[in-house]
Amino acid sequence: MSSQLPAYVRALLNPEIYAEKPLKVELIQTQMSFIFLTGQYAYKTKKAVNLGYLDYTTLEKRQYFCGQEVELNRRLCPSAYLGVVPVTQSGPAITIGGKGETIEYAVKMKQLPRDRTMDVLLPQSLVTTEMLQLVAGIVADFHRRAATSATISSFGSPQMIKTNTDENFSQTKKYIGGIIPRRTYDFIMDYTNRFLNEHEGELRSRAAAGRTRDCHGDLHAAHVCFADEIYIFDCIEFNDRFRYCDVASEVAFLAMDLDRYGRADLSNDFIGAYVKESGDGGVAGLLDFYKCYRAYVRGKVACFKYDDPHIEDKKAIAAEAGLYFNLAHKYARTRPVLIIMTGLIGTGKTTVAGLAATGLGFSVLSSDVIRKQLAGVAPTERHHDSFDAGIYAPESTRKTYDELFRRAAGQLKQGHSVILDASFRKKAERLQAQKLAAECGADFLVIECVADEQTIKKWLEIRSKEQSVSDGRWEIFPQIKKDFESVDEIPAQNHLVLDTTYLSGNIIGLILERLAAL
Repeated sequence: MSSQLPAYVRALLNPEIYAEKPLKVELIQTQMSFIFLTGQYAYKTKKAVNLGYLDYTTLEKRQYFCGQEVELNRRLCPSAYLGVVPVTQSGPAITIGGKGETIEYAVKMKQLPRDRTMDVLLPQSLVTTEMLQLVAGIVADFHRRAATSATISSFGSPQMIKTNTDENFSQTKKYIGGIIPRRTYDFIMDYTNRFLNEHEGELRSRAAAGRTRDCHGDLHAAHVCFADEIYIFDCIEFNDRFRYCDVASEVAFLAMDLDRYGRADLSNDFIGAYVKESGDGGVAGLLDFYKCYRAYVRGKVACFKYDDPHIEDKKAIAAEAGLYFNLAHKYARTRPVLIIMTGLIGTGKTTVAGLAATGLGFSVLSSDVIRKQLAGVAPTERHHDSFDAGIYAPESTRKTYDELFRRAAGQLKQGHSVILDASFRKKAERLQAQKLAAECGADFLVIECVADEQTIKKWLEIRSKEQSVSDGRWEIFPQIKKDFESVDEIPAQNHLVLDTTYLSGNIIGLILERLAAL
């Protein structure tokens, strides 16, 4: 509530104190800052907090770090950072840059259009491969120019990386059992320590080769804005240790955030473009580790926000933290995953499989596609055969599933995760898939799509008017429903039911949560 805000914050909500005389002032809070938006400019002050990894507890420190913020961000975003201005008080009057005693300092910025930041554009599918190629080029050029030295390179050593990861685990212990499950915490910590031991030589070599640079340090989707130019803003100024990192860690940060928004495809596009622009092929082998590290950091930051008394929506923050921790758990997995879809026709199995594949970076094998390949017909050629007849006869179905399993085995044995998009109506088919996962050393998850029959009928009617690989139609629905064997042979932890009648935008989060429990 506004009455709990510091006096100067309440004063800066008054449009009259600004030279530009805005119609209104909007306040945004982070765990460490107050940001005042006037429409033309943004003024950012630092909270008088000590969070362990930063210390803003004195006015002198806040002034210094405001200066650092402007100087460091001008490396990537020179036109947006305008300078540092004092917040002054004369008698009861508090203003920006006026007469009297300086009681606070603010970074003055050009206000960037919030509807053009990448985190806003991603849910609207308004970010393209071409846009990320441009970002990759900017980041690669920035890394070429970024400072390095013996001191900076020391921050790329395995010991210093372990200092950072140990700090993460130490600072999140208090949230075990509340926001982060003990199992998830232990799994990520064990993976992290094992990776650092096994890749010590590689990390040392990259540090010696100058791959550790004075980077941005906080390169996620909310800090990239596509406006009259591409703005990459809000780097870390408060702790050099978090900016001095292997460039692979920085690339992994944005790639991880793209994954979080369910766009593993764009994540891969960004990584590929960066490697091409930079010539740094060594990035690839470190990405899962650094993605895990960065996702965990974002989960930790969300935990700190949860403790901020000025931020009220605790439930949303806890959910955000949980999503990041589950994502970190995904990167820490060394076993591939076999996901099979199951459910009646028209329940959205293919849609969910596609979303999961895009969001998680898994490949999809479709029984509809394979069935028609085996039959020697075009994928979209209609085959309205009777139930269990024609290319849908039992013998054809058996051959289709055999080929589906054969192709899946090939990918799983190479360590690649796979989604099988099929109906899996029979218990025997699902148990065969479970056996395949065990034989290939993969974890196993069944995603069952359900929907009410009115919705199913509507979707099937829409599909009948479009080009589709599927031949499912309402006329055969009653027979398929009667033939479907309920999923009661699979353990509950390996069975996720999604009601696609009310399909939420949190499919990836739900799948990650279930995968973390396997």
